[in-house]
Amino acid sequence: MKKRYIFHFPPEAINLPITYTLVKDFDIKVNILNADLSSGKSGKLVMEIEAHENTINEALRFIEKKNIRCNEIKRQLTFKEEACIACGACTAVCFSGALVLDRVSWLLRFNHENCVICGLCVKACPLQLFNLEMDQYV
Repeated sequence: MKKRYIFHFPPEAINLPITYTLVKDFDIKVNILNADLSSGKSGKLVMEIEAHENTINEALRFIEKKNIRCNEIKRQLTFKEEACIACGACTAVCFSGALVLDRVSWLLRFNHENCVICGLCVKACPLQLFNLEMDQYV
C-alpha cells in the first residue's frame, strides 16, 4: 500500500534519522516528495511511503513518539483535459514531470503517479482547468 504523508518536525527532532529508520527498521519504501528542513528550526517533510498497512501504522506510532506530527495527505488533482489548449504554462511549473506536452501529438499528458499535488499548476493554468480537492492537509 502506498500513502502520502506530511511530517511536521519540531526543532529538537530535525536531526533525527527518520527516513533511515523507516527503511532499516520497518522495511518501508520511502520516496521524499518535498522537504523544508533546517537545523534548529521546525520543518516539514512530504513523503510517499509504501509497505503493508500494519507496518505503516507501527512506523507512524514510532514517529509520533519522537514528537513528530504526521498527517496523511488526501488531496486529489482533477484536470479538465477536454478544454485544454496545450499552452504549456502548467508544464513550466511542474517540477515532478507529471504534466508534459507530448512532442508528437502536442497534447498535454497528465501522469497521476508522478504528481506530488503541490498545486503549482492550478495557479499557472490561464484557463483554470485544474482543481485541487482536499480531504485533509495540514
